[in-house]
Amino acid sequence: MSPLKLGFIGTGVMGTGIIKNFLKAGQEVIVYNRTKAHAQAVLDAGAVWAESPHAVAAQCHVVMSMVGFPQDVEAVYFGCDGILAGTQAGDLVIDMTTSTPTLAKQIAEKAKEKGVIAIDAPVSGGDIGAEKGTLTIMIGGQKDLLPKLKELFAPIASSVNYFGPAGSGQHAKMANQIMIAGTMTGLSEMLVYGKAAGLDLNEILKVVGSGAAANWSLSNYGPRMLQADYTPGFFAKHFLKDLRIALDEAKKMHLQLPATELAEDLYAKMVAAGKGDLGTQGLVTMNERWDEA
Repeated sequence: MSPLKLGFIGTGVMGTGIIKNFLKAGQEVIVYNRTKAHAQAVLDAGAVWAESPHAVAAQCHVVMSMVGFPQDVEAVYFGCDGILAGTQAGDLVIDMTTSTPTLAKQIAEKAKEKGVIAIDAPVSGGDIGAEKGTLTIMIGGQKDLLPKLKELFAPIASSVNYFGPAGSGQHAKMANQIMIAGTMTGLSEMLVYGKAAGLDLNEILKVVGSGAAANWSLSNYGPRMLQADYTPGFFAKHFLKDLRIALDEAKKMHLQLPATELAEDLYAKMVAAGKGDLGTQGLVTMNERWDEA
C-alpha cells in the first residue's frame, strides 16, 4: 500500500513490535505513550512523538491503539485530550486492545457522532507474532472496510478476520482467550507432572508437540518455561483481565464456563502473589513442585 501517516497509542511489548513493522513497511508513525521513556525503542526506530492522544489524532487520518486495560482505553479515547476529540469526519480509529465488547460499542457510537469510523481489532499471537508480523486480527465494525483493513494490516498480520458489528472482534478475542486458558493450565500441569515423573522435559515438549496435543502455547512458551524465562510476551495481569472480561460476558449470556473460572482463579492467585508482571507462562511457578531440584 502507499505510504500513510499512522497514529499509534501504546508502546508496550505488543505495540512496539507492531510499530516497528509499520516503520519497516515505509509508513510514517506518530506515537504517544503514557510514559515517554517506554516509547524510546520505537522513537529510535523512526517513530515521531506526540504529546497526547489528541495530538496524534489531529495529525493522522488512521489512529490505532493498544493499551492495557479497558479503563486505559476510555482514557485515550474520551475527554478533551483523547483520540476522538482530535479526529475529523472520515477518520478511522482502531482499538487493538483486548477490551470489553460494551466499550467497543460505546467508542463506535461516539465516533459515529463525529462522522468517524471505529473498529475493534484485538489480536492474537503474542510478542512473537507482533515482532514477526504474523498476528491474527479479529475485526468488529463495518464489513465493507475489510479489504482496506487487510491491506492496512498486511505489515503486521498473517490473518485478518471479520466477525460482525462493533464489539464482535472483542467477543472473538474472548473465545480465543478461553481456549488459551485451557492450553496454559494444561501446559503447566503437563510439565510439573513430567518433572515429578523424572521425564526428559525437552523430549516431552517434542513428542507432545508433534501429536494430538500440539498447540501454540506449548510450542512457544514450553521452551521458555524449561529455561525459567518468564519474560512477558503477554503479562499475566493482562491475561487475568481478559479472563474476567470473558467470564463477565459469559454471565450476561447465562453461560457457565467452569474451566475458565478455574484458570481465572489460578491467575488471580499468581497476580496476588506479586507475579502479575511475569508472562503468562509464569503460571508454572505457582506449583510448589516446579522449583524442586
